[in-house]
Amino acid sequence: MSEKFSPTLRIGDLSDFIAPSQNCVVSLKKATFKNPDKPQVSTSSKQQAEPVKISLKDCLACSGCITSAETVMLEKQSLDEFLSNINKGKAVIISLSPQSRASLAEHFGISPLQVFKKLTTFLKSLGVKSIFDTSCSRDLTLIEACNEFIARYKQSQESDDERSNSSLPMLSSACPGWICYAEKQLGSYILPYISSVKSPQQTIGATIKHHICQKLGFRPDEIYHVTVMPCYDKKLEAAREDFVFQLDSQEETYRDEGLEIPEVDSVLTTGEVLDLIQLKAVNFEALEESPLDKMLTNVDDEGHLYGVAGSSGGYAETVFRHAAKTLFGKVIEGHLEFKTIRNSDFREVALEVSFLFNFDHIL
Repeated sequence: MSEKFSPTLRIGDLSDFIAPSQNCVVSLKKATFKNPDKPQVSTSSKQQAEPVKISLKDCLACSGCITSAETVMLEKQSLDEFLSNINKGKAVIISLSPQSRASLAEHFGISPLQVFKKLTTFLKSLGVKSIFDTSCSRDLTLIEACNEFIARYKQSQESDDERSNSSLPMLSSACPGWICYAEKQLGSYILPYISSVKSPQQTIGATIKHHICQKLGFRPDEIYHVTVMPCYDKKLEAAREDFVFQLDSQEETYRDEGLEIPEVDSVLTTGEVLDLIQLKAVNFEALEESPLDKMLTNVDDEGHLYGVAGSSGGYAETVFRHAAKTLFGKVIEGHLEFKTIRNSDFREVALEVSFLFNFDHIL
């Protein structure tokens, strides 16, 4: 089963030995190291050091050092677990990312819209209840990101205290690999600048488990929510304790008060979906195109998908246009001209604003 995971997260042929070339970069705060140049004095009372434990939540997906103790957590993010929950009769809901649609469209030589409709046919034939589109949750995320940027900008202009100085720049929180690295390696140096807005994956997870499940006639604990993502780090994001909530309602319908429920139960990669298609020996190109579930899908009246333009989820372009209009009354239309700074990965766009002052009353 190890081929189901990225080279950095193998669960086959595991051992608890980390080779020198695979030293984990996670800081082991409880670990102590002896100085070979300093004489060591032995004492009669020996204290047994407590072993350091690294869980999947600590992983930076850096060098494949996940050991056998973490295989259970990885199994929950597998194709086998997905099929098992379908067979158990769970109400399985899938949220499909636009990046995965595009990858599958390239693989099969058809359009992303055709992929979406054919996947709807295929997955519902397996027993999936609904298939939604994370483009709509990305829109919600972008709205919240715009609101947060405006609040941070105004705060930075109000005073010159430490809190105001840490308001800007605002860094996106959508990439779990980046967030994990920032938390484990950079700490307080960078964390105040990271946006508090959830990623589109977790936004749609919270929406489904808190709201959509009721419209579908299910309790949150009856829903098994799966996302299809292009990145393996999304499995790590779904496993974070930050995105687990408890049932605390006093209603009789909630029999398991205090039960911990994840917003996203499992994450499948684009490659795993392709493996599933091949496992079921399905001629994907020949599948019928089913109508899309429109409750959480960016589909217009003509059946076409739509969304926000821009690379990397459209964060920079959307926040830039919103800030220009809200803060300075400037409506930015057309294509934004980004300036390359260091290389193609470092680009910026600037807004030039002229202020007109009235000097009539200045002596």
